[in-house]
Amino acid sequence: MAAHGKLRRERGLQAEYESQVKAMRWQLSEQLRCLELQGELRRELLQELAEFMRRRAEVELEYSRGLDKLAERFASRGGRLGGNSREQQSFRKEPSLLSSLHCWAVLLQQTRQQSRDSAALSEVLAGPLAQRLSHIAEDVGRIVRKSKDLVQQLQDELLEVVSELPALPGASLQAKKTYQVYHVDSMNAEAKLREAERQEEKRAGRSAPAATTTSTTSETGPLRKSSLKKGGKLVEKRQAKFLEHKLKCTKARNEYLLSLASVNAAVSNYYLHDVLDLMDCCDTGFHLALGQVLRSYTAAESRTQASQMQGLGSLEEALEALDPSGDKAKVLEVHSVAFCLPQRFDYQPHEGDEVAEIRVEMELRDEILPRAQNIQSRLDRQTIETEEVNKTLKATLQALLEVVASDDGDMLDSFQASPSTESLKSTSSDPGTRQAGRRRGQQQETETFYMTKLQEYLSGRSVLAKLQAKHEKLQEALQRGDKEEREMSWSQYTQRKFQKNRHPRPISQCNQRLFGGDMEKFIQSSGRPVPLVVESCIRFINLNGLQHEGIFRVSGAQPRISEIRDAFERGEDPLVEGCTAHDLDSVAGVLKLYFRSLEPPLFPPDLFNELLASAELEAVAERVEPVSRLLARLPGPVLVVLRYLFTFLNHLAQYSDENMMDPYNLAVCFGPTLLPVPAGQDPVALQGRVNQLVQTLILQPAQVFPALATLPGPVYEKCMAPPSASCLGDALLEIPVGENEAELEAGTSAQEDDLEGVVEAVACFAYTGRTAQELTFQRGDILRLHARASSDWWRGEHAGVRGLIPHKYITLPEGGGGQGRKGGREPHWEGRGPVELRNRLGIGEPFLGEPSLDAFPSFPLCQAVAQNMDSVFKELLGKAAVRQGLGPAAPASTSPGPQSPKPLACSRLGRNKGFSRGSGAPASPSASHPQGPDSALKPH
Repeated sequence: MAAHGKLRRERGLQAEYESQVKAMRWQLSEQLRCLELQGELRRELLQELAEFMRRRAEVELEYSRGLDKLAERFASRGGRLGGNSREQQSFRKEPSLLSSLHCWAVLLQQTRQQSRDSAALSEVLAGPLAQRLSHIAEDVGRIVRKSKDLVQQLQDELLEVVSELPALPGASLQAKKTYQVYHVDSMNAEAKLREAERQEEKRAGRSAPAATTTSTTSETGPLRKSSLKKGGKLVEKRQAKFLEHKLKCTKARNEYLLSLASVNAAVSNYYLHDVLDLMDCCDTGFHLALGQVLRSYTAAESRTQASQMQGLGSLEEALEALDPSGDKAKVLEVHSVAFCLPQRFDYQPHEGDEVAEIRVEMELRDEILPRAQNIQSRLDRQTIETEEVNKTLKATLQALLEVVASDDGDMLDSFQASPSTESLKSTSSDPGTRQAGRRRGQQQETETFYMTKLQEYLSGRSVLAKLQAKHEKLQEALQRGDKEEREMSWSQYTQRKFQKNRHPRPISQCNQRLFGGDMEKFIQSSGRPVPLVVESCIRFINLNGLQHEGIFRVSGAQPRISEIRDAFERGEDPLVEGCTAHDLDSVAGVLKLYFRSLEPPLFPPDLFNELLASAELEAVAERVEPVSRLLARLPGPVLVVLRYLFTFLNHLAQYSDENMMDPYNLAVCFGPTLLPVPAGQDPVALQGRVNQLVQTLILQPAQVFPALATLPGPVYEKCMAPPSASCLGDALLEIPVGENEAELEAGTSAQEDDLEGVVEAVACFAYTGRTAQELTFQRGDILRLHARASSDWWRGEHAGVRGLIPHKYITLPEGGGGQGRKGGREPHWEGRGPVELRNRLGIGEPFLGEPSLDAFPSFPLCQAVAQNMDSVFKELLGKAAVRQGLGPAAPASTSPGPQSPKPLACSRLGRNKGFSRGSGAPASPSASHPQGPDSALKPH
């Protein structure tokens, strides 16, 4: 029943989204129809005026009866101008509704009074005025057509933004679906965690009575402890999994909320600003040109008869009432349903998720804070750019209106010379006609530039609205996050900080070249479906650089690129640690360098021409099928990597408002990298088609590449967790309970206060710390040991600095002659037996005749052993440095040793010439434990 209820709720939400989008589509279609209606009205009006002028010129020769007849004819032809629709009839029946129609009505009324006109006025009406009206009709039709195309483009972009909402069909891979999937995973992980905690409580309850019983055998004790340890490990594992899924769910929810804010901002910007500006664009120059023609007509009329001044005054009043903004307001009032702002898209929580706002967890703060700063910087630049474009737009509009309003005074020159018709016959050949032609060309050029700037301004303002919405949401979330961090307890802070700072550094070996090699062979040799360099670079950019401006376009630092490349060549992952957001351009450069250096390239040369031919189709949807059919001929491992890469690029392009890298810009960056032009062909002529093909792959990765069911393999995830979240999972299960304290920081004062004393030891070899926690010392230095951290590490201090000391590099004293004191307390080692002393220090093997610290310099056997082992260590260190380039590394013994290592001073000469160590312990911290005891230690 619960499943049926959930299905009904999801269908209800789906129906609500579909209803909203359907209503919006109806509004947009109504807007287009209204704009077409207005353009048709203007064109019909201008055609009517032009025809009127021509017929008026003919009627002027027939005097008053013909003129009265003409006025009555046009007065009775209201259906032609008004059309047949209900809206057009309403405009026609109420002439005062629109100022242009009002002028037309006044003109007809004044015409009835002008029944007698001169032949000069007839010539003017039949010549310049009719031609001017024809030009205006062409201009209006052209502007309306261009405005309609621009409106259609903006509406398509708006619908595309709205259609990306996760509630719509076909958008299951968008933000809402991702959020729902991660939220379900988070709830499942939480349920498993609670179940494990209950099981652990039950085990603890059963073990408590057994612990008080003294009749328990020695065999059942370790079994019970082992059961408790396994239960604790299970709880820790499920706790880590729960935190990981919770983090992914939070990121997915944030992306969902940001998508909603962006969509709502885009819709509001379109309805409140863009549509009004486009209506103004449709009216550009129309009212002014119409008024100018009619003013020329009134000027000609005023030269004929003084008795017509009363009628001309009425028409002049109507012309002064031409009001573009007023007409626009009246049109909006009549079509209020089509132009009203639709309802906002509300956030739909998933299955009881009560969080309805963007959350800034501590793990996400380092990602969200730079993103908010980048958006603020982008917002400032975009604001300046939009203001500059707006200034240019206003200046261009003013220049266009000045050209449209330029005075056609040459029409009236004939009246100044003579009122006869003979003086008007040669007006078409004077210089005024050529000047009018130049003015018309200037007008068309200015008009084209104005339309370009208007489109740029509207696009910039839309981006500005979406960036502002995202910035406000992120600022509110950061303020709430700061407040929550101040209220967070210190234990929670240190726990999260510790988990965040864990950075494992995996090392893998492969006998195939990574850069400049065959990727398919490398995948087969390494066993990784996606090469480490691709996966690591994409993960790093996903976590740090989706909003980075100019990603893949801005070149990185060449020394840094070479350094990262060399680390990948050695089998390391340098991006797990040691890289910051400042290395984003270098990481992106490494990714492009890898694909550019592959031999052979990902796309074989024999498919090059066929792929370009399939990409020449105009519609993007038509290119998908032939391109997908051609890509199916590639090997499966290559297709898995390409699917992983282009799904990531598609995700990256969704942040183009912030990173300014839309699919076309990404295609320009990756086109030459992925599809190099074969030798013998023109790169300049083919590069555009290559970019078009890559753009198609970026726009349609789900349709072009096989699905997961058809082609198994890794799939790119939009919401990735940092490496620290994943390393806290199964790795903790391999750490013995007694060694868990090695995961804490070396300077934890609470643990040190529990010690009763310290022991002094002598360094047998020089050691250089690989991390900040490891101490650096020289041979012969006296080191103070506080406690045993693991089988290979001690906690101690040297020269006042506390940290970790490798066990294989020191010699421990026999008894307690060299130990010091801590905090003024006596360590009380005197009188304790050797077994108890070993237990206090955590040493499993007995001391085999170790000398005291005072006797060590004069002990010849220890000196010989130290010298011999020092030379062996340096020799192996040089070989390891040449082979791996990892710095100092101690040699590893090939034969298993006892469970606890013996001191170096007690090792025998001539036996493997190496260190005697236990199974699973590193030969040196730099070889197997690059991070000291923070790495997971496997049990023996």
